[in-house]
Amino acid sequence: MTAITGLTVRAADGSDAPLAAHAGKVLLIVNTASKCGFTPQYQGLEQLHRDYAERGFAVLGFPCNQFGAQEPGDAAEIANFCSLTYDVTFPMFAKVDVNGPAADPLFETLKAAAPGVMGSKGIKWNFTKFLVDRTGKPVARYAPTTKPEALTADIERLL
Repeated sequence: MTAITGLTVRAADGSDAPLAAHAGKVLLIVNTASKCGFTPQYQGLEQLHRDYAERGFAVLGFPCNQFGAQEPGDAAEIANFCSLTYDVTFPMFAKVDVNGPAADPLFETLKAAAPGVMGSKGIKWNFTKFLVDRTGKPVARYAPTTKPEALTADIERLL
């Protein structure tokens, strides 16, 4: 399996963003949306990011509009919402597809390495979370209903 740190994604401004910039860190990668019932999880994600950043942890957010069109905004609107509403300081990237023929290679890699319930590959909704170890290997997948604070023990084990 290729380490995700070998991949390049798009930054919110549309430029290339090599995930190598996060090599050696424990990562929590999340497909996000601003108008979802799970949107308040931004608060818990930000708390995890702040609590563990000094120990080599980062949350990476990837807006996605594939589920109920719950992320309709452009990059500036998303950044403004995240900053003003939840004081998000973790990196937010360009809007992506996580399923289907246009799915971002990062999410294809994550889904293959950490399948869902009963081996399912598809992401079911916004705020699906993937935990990645320091070597860039995805090690766990969490449902949208799993609150960020429930991940602390798993994060601690990898730090």
